[in-house]
Amino acid sequence: MSSQPRLIDCIVGARPNFVKIAPIMKALALRNNFSTRLIHTGQHYDVAMNEVFFADLRIPKPDLNLEVGSGTSTAQTAQVMLKLEPVMASRRPDLLLVVGDVNSTLAAALVAAKLGVPLAHVEAGLRSNDLTMPEEINRIVTDRLSNLLFTTERAGNENLIEEGVSPEKIFFVGNVMIDSMLASLERAEPAGGTLSELDPSNAIAADAANGFAFVTLHRPSNVDDPEKLAGLLKALSAISRDIPLVFPMHPRTKAVIQNAELGGLLQDSRVLVSPPLSYLRALGLMREAKFVITDSGGVQEETTALGVPCLTARENTERPITIDEGSNTLIGACPDAIIAAANDILCNGGKGGRIPALWDGKASERIADRIEAYLDARVATSRPLKEFSAAGNEA
Repeated sequence: MSSQPRLIDCIVGARPNFVKIAPIMKALALRNNFSTRLIHTGQHYDVAMNEVFFADLRIPKPDLNLEVGSGTSTAQTAQVMLKLEPVMASRRPDLLLVVGDVNSTLAAALVAAKLGVPLAHVEAGLRSNDLTMPEEINRIVTDRLSNLLFTTERAGNENLIEEGVSPEKIFFVGNVMIDSMLASLERAEPAGGTLSELDPSNAIAADAANGFAFVTLHRPSNVDDPEKLAGLLKALSAISRDIPLVFPMHPRTKAVIQNAELGGLLQDSRVLVSPPLSYLRALGLMREAKFVITDSGGVQEETTALGVPCLTARENTERPITIDEGSNTLIGACPDAIIAAANDILCNGGKGGRIPALWDGKASERIADRIEAYLDARVATSRPLKEFSAAGNEA
């Protein structure tokens, strides 16, 4: 073991990354032989929302913020690369750790590969098999460049091996998002207080006290086409006749609704639209919801861990375990299918499922153990990229 602390750079760029990095930072901090540097790319640049998430998740303030801001997928990726490379070159880390599948993840992976810095990817191996999704491209390229691949479900191991990744690099560790969720449940804000604050007139909150559903929609495939988004909004309005809906609206979705003048589709409905919510508020609402309608990958996992029925408005998912074992149902984006699925839950109770293997709140500890072993092995051998584990082991 090296006597000097090993420097690990941890990259975050978007709010889903914050949820994933929080328990990993904590697990690494408990080991005296690591020195971590948290680098925020600024891909999500809403300062107020960033600060709320960092406070909710008890993440230390970033050591650096690259402040790349908005832009196309290509522009964001390029800006992160240009700003991150000199940072890493000037103080070369022993390992770069990335999470998820956002543009910042891909950009950081490319910089690490160019500089010859070992790369660890958390949430590796997830596949939707839909290359029209920018996230799918980010996942595939990041996994190909990684030296350590940490998977949330065994299907991730299988995907990586089929793609030719060496099994010795792959570790099934569980789900760090569930680590964060389990650590935060006691602090999650009760739905009643949040509903009252979001709806001071009590026009919808009073009905929601008897049961409500929770909605998130932000995928480009759902919200960028005004005609398709109009159909989804009509479906939400129809469902709200039977149960109030709480809909924290993503800025991307809000912009399309405003530009296409679709706001009237939710008028006179029981859809309570709000700005994006803090992690603890969203978690409290999700936990108490009768069901959830979403196109978010993370929400599919969180609802499975909570045992809350989830309707995923997509044609595919990179998280099949939430369907095979969990509470998720893939329903597509057809408005009639969404309405029918919601009615079925209201009549029959919906899917409960079970919690998948290793979604036990200890994934981040397994990741820290494996990183420590990997870096120890590199020091011991003094040769780059010496692998050290049995194929496909659970960490």
